[in-house]
Amino acid sequence: MFQLESRGKIKPNIILINCDDLGYGDLGCYGSRVNHTPGIDYMAANGLRMTDFYMASPVCSPSRGAMLTGCYPPRIGFDSFEGEWVLFPGQGVGLNPEETTFAKVLRSVGYRTMLIGKWHCGDQEAFLPLNHGFDEYYGLPYSNDMGRQVHQEENPPLPLLSGNTVIEAQPDQRSLTERYVEKASEFIRKNRDNSFFLYLAHMHVHLPLYAGMEFVNRSENGDYGACVEAIDWSVQRVLYELHACGLSEKTLVVFTSDNGGRGDHGGSNAPLRGKKGTTWEGGLRVPCIFYWPGHIKPDVSSELASSLDFYKTFASLAGAPLQQKRETDSLDLTGLLLKAEKSPREQFFYYLKGDLEAVRDREWKLHVAKGGEEAYSLYHICEDPGECCDVLYRYPEVAKRLYEEVKLCRARLGDTVTGVSGSEIRPIGTVETPQPLTEYDENHPYMVMMYDRDEVG
Repeated sequence: MFQLESRGKIKPNIILINCDDLGYGDLGCYGSRVNHTPGIDYMAANGLRMTDFYMASPVCSPSRGAMLTGCYPPRIGFDSFEGEWVLFPGQGVGLNPEETTFAKVLRSVGYRTMLIGKWHCGDQEAFLPLNHGFDEYYGLPYSNDMGRQVHQEENPPLPLLSGNTVIEAQPDQRSLTERYVEKASEFIRKNRDNSFFLYLAHMHVHLPLYAGMEFVNRSENGDYGACVEAIDWSVQRVLYELHACGLSEKTLVVFTSDNGGRGDHGGSNAPLRGKKGTTWEGGLRVPCIFYWPGHIKPDVSSELASSLDFYKTFASLAGAPLQQKRETDSLDLTGLLLKAEKSPREQFFYYLKGDLEAVRDREWKLHVAKGGEEAYSLYHICEDPGECCDVLYRYPEVAKRLYEEVKLCRARLGDTVTGVSGSEIRPIGTVETPQPLTEYDENHPYMVMMYDRDEVG
C-alpha cells in the first residue's frame, strides 16, 4: 500500500529520468522551436521548472557518480579514470562499492529500486548497479558509442545487460528506447502497491544518433530532433502508466540531463555559452523539472540547485535516516519543492576532471582556470547567463570574496591546476585483472554487425 512517514507526510515513489548530452535549449519549455516536446512541456507547466540547475561535471561518468552519491567527483575519486575523461569498457576502476548511493538509501527504507538504461560508473561486476543499491538493472553499462563501429574496431561489442548478465551484444539502438519504456511500465505496474524508485537513464541524445523511424519521419530537426522526441514519447508513456495505476499524486518525477549538450548535430545550449566538456554554463547547467501533482506547485524557479542535492532530497522525502560517516556535498531541497522556500544551496563549484575551474556564489560566477592554467574572469551570471561581459575589474571585491571560497574548496577536494591535494577525497573503486563484458566473434550473427555512424560522443 501507499506508505506514510511517521510524521504523517507522504512517502512518494520517485522516478528520475536522466538524458545523455541533452542541451539546455533542446526542449520546448526551455526555448526550442525545432524539437517538439509536448510531454516534457506538460511536466514543466504543471511542475517546478528550474532555470539554474547544475550537474557536477560536464562529462558522463563523473556526472553520474556525483549524482548517485551527492558528492563532487573528486571526493569519490571520479575526477579521472586512469587518465581518461570517462570510463571505458573493461577498465579496472569504477564507483567504489563502499560509497552510499541514493538507491542504497531508498532501499534501506523499503523501496524497490530499478535502473533502466545507461550506467557508466564501471562495468566490472563490483561496480555494476546491483552492487550499488539497485534490485534490478536493464540497460547499457556505458555510452552507446562504445560498441564496435566502423572506425572503432578495437571496441568490444556493445553489451545489453539484465542484472549482471549480458543478454545481447550490439543491440539495435533504434528500438532501445521502446524496450526501456516497456521495462519501466512493467516495473511500475509490478510495484504499484509498494514504494519504488526508478532511475530511467536514456542513451539519447548521445552520438551516434539512433531513433525509430516513427520519430525520424516526423522530426523537423533531423536525427537529433527524432531522438529528443523519442525521449518525450517515453515521458508521456511513463506519465500515462502512473495515471493508469492511480499513482500520479503518489509519485515524484524528476527530468534532467547528465551534462550540457555538444551544441552540434542539431543540439543547442542557448542562451548559454559553452558546451559539454567545458565549465562555461553550457557544460553543466541543464534542464531540470520536478513534477508531483498535488504537492509541487507549478512554477519557474531561478533558485540555485544541483544534481548533488538529489541524494539528501530523496532521503528526506522517503523519511530515510542519513547516518553515514562519509561526507557529501548534498543539500535538502524539500523546502524549495514543497513550500517554495529559498534553496539552501548558495554555492556551486565547477570541476573539469581534477581542475577546479570556477565557482558560482548566488548571482556571481568567478572563473579561476582554463586549460590547466590559472585564468580569471567574473560574470554577473543572473544578468549575463551567456557569460559575455567580464566584470572582473569592476568588482574586484566580489572576485576576492569568491576566490576565498575557491581556496577552501581546494583544501577539501583538491585542485590539479594549483597542485593542491584535498583532505576529504576518497579512493575510486578498483579490481584486479578486469575483463570486458563481451568479445567480438566474427562468426556471430549480430543484429547490427557494426554501427555505421562515424560520429562518436
